[in-house]
Amino acid sequence: MSEADPTAPAPAEAAPATPPAREKVDWLAEIRGLALMLLAVVAFHSLIAKPFYIPSISMMPNLLVGDRLVVSKYPYGWSWVSASFHVLPRDRWRVWPRTPERGDIVIVVPPDRDIDYIKRVIGLPGDTIAVVNGQIVLNGKPVPQAVEPPLELPVDPNQPCDPAVFPNLQYAKPSGRRVCELPILRETLPNGVSYRIIDHLENQPLDNYPEIRVPKGHVFLMGDNRDHSADSRAPAGFEQGLGGPVPLADVGGRAEFITFSLDGSTTLDPRTWFPSLRRGRAWTNLRAPQAKRGGG
Repeated sequence: MSEADPTAPAPAEAAPATPPAREKVDWLAEIRGLALMLLAVVAFHSLIAKPFYIPSISMMPNLLVGDRLVVSKYPYGWSWVSASFHVLPRDRWRVWPRTPERGDIVIVVPPDRDIDYIKRVIGLPGDTIAVVNGQIVLNGKPVPQAVEPPLELPVDPNQPCDPAVFPNLQYAKPSGRRVCELPILRETLPNGVSYRIIDHLENQPLDNYPEIRVPKGHVFLMGDNRDHSADSRAPAGFEQGLGGPVPLADVGGRAEFITFSLDGSTTLDPRTWFPSLRRGRAWTNLRAPQAKRGGG
């Protein structure tokens, strides 16, 4: 192998490559894109469907605190309440209106507050309705209530079975797990829609309601946890009730199904996320089954 000639000139170093010019960010286009995406999300939530969180016990045993739902916005048409965040002024207008069916679980805004309630449709426009000793009397006929076996709900942070609310209903199983044993009735409406309710207290104020006729363009709503629901039976000034039948323009959608449910033990620690999921509640259909076909 020949050696390099020390007298030979050194090879010229290659000139450094010129870095490509940085492309200027079109911030106006970026902001416009984000605004359009946000507008699409708001439109979807206002017109098609939105998520909903259950914060109270008023719809037990069918809905529990910690349940996450999908609520469809279009089944009854659209009104001021359809808009996300309720930015429109209250009014009675409705676009493509439709009346709910008995047994539907709906979202409604109370007359004196700008929040969402979730209740079940019991009375339709033109119905007469009363409550006598906890039993609904609809168009002069008592709505059947059948006793079912008690329901054992695990006690958790979202369902503590507070003795002040559910006296003498919490106990420990032989395994040591604490449960809330809830007395269950199955109620069946005239159209055949059937669902479970809880009515465990006697002689409480909401057990009796004088007969009224549901006005045109209104519905009568009740919670499934009959002793702990601020619904159409309760005056607006009593436990934040709905104060009687509510205008259909204040009904903002229909509950469709549960996506998932959390027991309240979730923390920032990712190890708690999966264990805090309640088993068996995801994808539960909230459209009550019909025990029979028929009108009414």
